[in-house]
Amino acid sequence: MNFSFLHAADLHLGSPLLGLTSKDEAVARRFAAANRDAFSELVTVAIQEKVAFAVLAGDLFDGEWKDASIGLFFNKEIARLARAGIPVYFIRGNHDAETEVTKAVPLPPTVHEFSTRAPQTKRIEELKVALHGRGFADRAVTDNIAVTYPPPVDGWFNIGLLHTSCEGHTAHATYAPCSTADLVNRNYHYWALGHVHDHAVLHRDPWIVYPGNLQGRSIRECGPKGAVIVDVRDGHVAGVRRVIVDRARWLEVQVDLSGADGLERALLLVKDALADPLGEAKGRMAAVRVTLTGPCALHGELMTRAADLRDDVQAFIDHAHDEAWLEALKIRTTALVSTRGAALPALDPEAILTGMEHDPELLDRAKDLVGLIKTRLPGNLATSELDDLDALIREARIVAIARASAAEC
Repeated sequence: MNFSFLHAADLHLGSPLLGLTSKDEAVARRFAAANRDAFSELVTVAIQEKVAFAVLAGDLFDGEWKDASIGLFFNKEIARLARAGIPVYFIRGNHDAETEVTKAVPLPPTVHEFSTRAPQTKRIEELKVALHGRGFADRAVTDNIAVTYPPPVDGWFNIGLLHTSCEGHTAHATYAPCSTADLVNRNYHYWALGHVHDHAVLHRDPWIVYPGNLQGRSIRECGPKGAVIVDVRDGHVAGVRRVIVDRARWLEVQVDLSGADGLERALLLVKDALADPLGEAKGRMAAVRVTLTGPCALHGELMTRAADLRDDVQAFIDHAHDEAWLEALKIRTTALVSTRGAALPALDPEAILTGMEHDPELLDRAKDLVGLIKTRLPGNLATSELDDLDALIREARIVAIARASAAEC
């Protein structure tokens, strides 16, 4: 029997996109809608590809619904699959465990949820496919539930659905931990995993696959996002094809300015570094973080002109992409030579300000000032960068030294 099926996970419907310091509230709203748009696109792809069925490996939702709109949206899109004759099989993950999402709306009869109490097997008779899975009853599942999955159905194509932090993925919270060997030893043909937001193929024959999440939600989730379509030929996996459906993309661009001998050269390096990532993001919105690095003679000037630089970088972004915004400009260059002594024979600001980040009185005053600033900012403006007090003091020290040195020259 030859057929194809869709494997997706970590839809996180209802989750906002985080960390975009947008100047335009309308832009922020459009970014926030990207999760739903990505899922709609996935459903369209599944119908166009005429997949036999779809498996969703957990975290369909991002927690308890604020209202029924999320559930109704999911139902509407799943109904499109039902009308196309595509059944859906899903498990709950840590974000949409039974204790986390208690609300529900009626779903089409073609949608099948696996038990959260014990592993369960569901069969698709006409395809001779056996699907084995277990959802999360509670958010914190710390046991290795993979080893409790049933043996394969002899002569059928066997698929395991599991929401897990499989070995080697310590960047994600540890839920239902297991090893690759645990999964291989179940003798299934394919493991449809969820929880890790990066696409990864952990093993072939049997195939053990993380499709990644559908939509990056912050600068920590950069690059293309989507799901996979699995082609089965004569009872074996013939191929796994990635489908990209994200509608907003996060990009992180690092620019080494160690060779820059002037501001004009530095800006040219930034412009060149932006070209390829923005080109790859064409057709979708993009949020870009630019980080300037390297030992640089312009270090002090960059720090003192940070606001102007942000405008320049946004202008370059606008030249290359019609719907992209600068999420942040991070200046992480270092001084090429010390300013100590030469420019200020009578007064050394660097020596005076050394250790200021350890002054308890200064720290208390800085905390109070940051708190005051936060209370005066508009409520929709992200303030996460103000939480890193050490970084703020470090940058203030650099700016103060640069300005003092420039004043004496």
